[in-house]
Amino acid sequence: MIVCHCAVVNDRAVVAAVDQGARTLAGICRTTGAGSGCGACIFSLKRLLCEHGNPIAPPVQEVAGAAS
Repeated sequence: MIVCHCAVVNDRAVVAAVDQGARTLAGICRTTGAGSGCGACIFSLKRLLCEHGNPIAPPVQEVAGAAS
């Protein structure tokens, strides 16, 4: 499916960019060329990044005396 019509970038190219190490929206845009025209694809790019990226979860901090 075409995600960015201005640069003719499909969802597979975006997923491939994430698989190759793009971990931010700017990284996806640099790698694929998507998002450099009108910007209408930005939300779709963010969605694909969230679905296929490997975000690093912040460490869980235990609170002393917290109910279990």
